[in-house]
Amino acid sequence: MPSKQFQTVWEQAGFQAETAIQTAVYQPLKQDHSILGLAPTGSGKTLAFALPLFEKLVPGDGLQLLILAPSQELVMQERDALRPYAQAVGLKIQGVAGGANIKRQIERLKQKPEVIVATAGRLLELAAQHKIKFHTLQTIVIDEADQQLLPEKMDVTRDVVRHSPSETQLAFFSATKIRVMDELEKWFGLPIETIDVRAEDHSQGSVCHGMIDVPVRKRVDALRRLSHVPNFYALVFFNSLNDLKDAAEVLQHQHVSCRVLTSELTQIKRQQALRAFRKQEVRLLLTTDVAARGLDIPALPAVVNYDQPRDLETYIHRTGRTGRMGQSGYAISLGNEHQLRQLKQLVGTKYQVLTLYLTQGQLQLTPPERRPQVTAKSVRHQPKAKPKKTHAPQPAPEPKPKKKKRKRDQKNKGKRMTK
Repeated sequence: MPSKQFQTVWEQAGFQAETAIQTAVYQPLKQDHSILGLAPTGSGKTLAFALPLFEKLVPGDGLQLLILAPSQELVMQERDALRPYAQAVGLKIQGVAGGANIKRQIERLKQKPEVIVATAGRLLELAAQHKIKFHTLQTIVIDEADQQLLPEKMDVTRDVVRHSPSETQLAFFSATKIRVMDELEKWFGLPIETIDVRAEDHSQGSVCHGMIDVPVRKRVDALRRLSHVPNFYALVFFNSLNDLKDAAEVLQHQHVSCRVLTSELTQIKRQQALRAFRKQEVRLLLTTDVAARGLDIPALPAVVNYDQPRDLETYIHRTGRTGRMGQSGYAISLGNEHQLRQLKQLVGTKYQVLTLYLTQGQLQLTPPERRPQVTAKSVRHQPKAKPKKTHAPQPAPEPKPKKKKRKRDQKNKGKRMTK
């Protein structure tokens, strides 16, 4: 259980026991160790790093904890999730993300928050304007580290760390491990302790991984049919923004309850789409990996891969949106037999991919009963059935008497005698 100062908020959120990652990283973070924490999606990593670090912060001493997140949605999600815990110990927390009104963010920063959750780009922009100062910083958390340490983002992440004092504690958290994580000391100049609980964590619920056999051109229709399954709503992942827009246009024309969540939308529209989805006012939220990275949708029953993920890490993060904190769910992929084989090769022995059937508005694992099809050809060649007699049987007629045949010689005998 968390410390007494957080216990009331913890219980109000419905939590009971700590997860494996929450237990494993508590003391190392409290003792100022720099760590790499690896745990499955939905295992409570946000609270795992936040609660022990909050206990070290001093209200009124300026910025002390910086949490880097890869997307605007994740920034706002973590800010909102952590705010009750921050208030419990007298701390102020602010969210800073690109796409939002920068003037409003600058105004809020005048409150001098002790905790900032930010995207790296907007954070560096505000630092260049001297609106955020790093000299009091104690800890930097790099959440969703496998994404923020990719080659195209590594320089920006390192720039943020370079702005901080040299003794700043670093904490990297991720659900998957990439190669660069074995070289963190080389890139950041600090010894990093790895804490990996992925094998021992059992916080994830039962998730059925399956594929619906459907031609590529029929995938939008499959989404429409899924939207009519009772109590079904899902995050739908696309690889291409163009495909996402095309599918959204067709679904909206068919009056399917759906919204889109993309990086092109304004902050207000993105928040509106997420809010409507969390309230289950829409059945389908069409999104990309960038926009939906790390999202926490409580008790989400399903995720749908409209396009197959390019690698196992992407598949893990997509399907990790469901089955969180003991809940059950479906991870559904749409594709043909060839794509099913590719998906099985991608996930290997990590997941068992089953064949799902969408029949009469229900998802099931057993194939529907097939009735013999009646075609015009089969009817034409079918032998005609003889009509059945419904009247009473008539008695057989009496046989006619047979006529006696006369021999030809006897017939002409009298005529020869008269000549």
